[in-house]
Amino acid sequence: MEGRMRYLISFCGLLLVFALAFLVSKNKKEIKYKNILIMLIIQIILAALLLNTKFGYVLIKGITKIFDHLLASANAGISFVFGGIANEGESPFFLGVLLPIVFVSVLIGILQHFKILPFIMKWIGFLLSKVNGMGKLESYNAVASAMVGQSEVFITVKKQLHSIAPQRMYTLCASAMSTVSMSVVGAYMTMIDPKYVVTAIVLNLFGGFIIVSIINPYNVEENEDILKIEDDHKQTFFQMLGEYIMDGFKVAIIVGAMLIGFVALMDFINIIFEMIIGISFQEILGYIFAPIAFLMGIPWEDAISAGGIMATKLVTNEFVAMISLGEIAKSMSEHTLGIISVFLVSFANFSSIGIITGAVKGLNEKQGNVVARFGLKLLYGATLVSILTAIIVGLVI
Repeated sequence: MEGRMRYLISFCGLLLVFALAFLVSKNKKEIKYKNILIMLIIQIILAALLLNTKFGYVLIKGITKIFDHLLASANAGISFVFGGIANEGESPFFLGVLLPIVFVSVLIGILQHFKILPFIMKWIGFLLSKVNGMGKLESYNAVASAMVGQSEVFITVKKQLHSIAPQRMYTLCASAMSTVSMSVVGAYMTMIDPKYVVTAIVLNLFGGFIIVSIINPYNVEENEDILKIEDDHKQTFFQMLGEYIMDGFKVAIIVGAMLIGFVALMDFINIIFEMIIGISFQEILGYIFAPIAFLMGIPWEDAISAGGIMATKLVTNEFVAMISLGEIAKSMSEHTLGIISVFLVSFANFSSIGIITGAVKGLNEKQGNVVARFGLKLLYGATLVSILTAIIVGLVI
């Protein structure tokens, strides 16, 4: 009976997600229900495959091993520069979690330089376009966002940025906010179980298409569906290395600065709320988000604390939320941890609106203004993607 009830709650959660997406749909008559159903079935199959089978276990173990080796190599460089700063057996968050981003960024640069990454992104995007009923540009962009990052992805399509219609711009930006870039995946794996990181990346890809197909449906004409990928190879190999090293370091510094500000601000707000009304700000947010956490499949006894972490991610970023999750993880069941972990693996937060708008505006002023106008709707859609992924995982674990 308990199992049936869990499935019923998850089914209600799915209905809520689709209803909330349908509520803000721009063109309800154009929604491609067949494609949405196919992608939802693919999500369930992939989640079950990754989390419940020997194949999934071996695959995730292999990916985790690769990132373990990458982090070990990154730590060799970090130890050379910062050796002796940390106490024996300890690793400050900045050194152990953020600075490895520099090395991962270098690897992405090498794969870009030798045209390996553009080739992979283009053909995976082409195959996805056959499933999702969208254009090649939208499909490519979703894959590229997961590989090169939410701001860098727009550089790869800057040749045609000026001619992209507003509804297509929404889809491109929604994909960028719903996924996470490969440069920070290693950092996530040091904070939450790697199997949930890998699962969330895969499911968010399809979840993004599902939600956008409801919120922002449209048809792309064959003559409009042209993909012009920026191929900038004027740099020498070592110029490229220097650029990607600095880009990775900038990301690490920016994330570190945001963490200092957001964690301190959250702590300060919590203190004020506890002094005035005897309950922390995060607890209040927890009560607000608890019903959503419950419909994601989280037991009610964990729903309030899980809701607080969900809200923390939304108002700050996923790193702050992962730190908060780490502090209370031992008090949660494995089922709850799995659901909340996959929810956290995306860039869906308020600061991402500014990051994406700024990235597009830097390449094309007019399109940047278009993105700024639908900023909140972007966050709304990307949050629904995270909730959808969490519900799917709650169904299979």
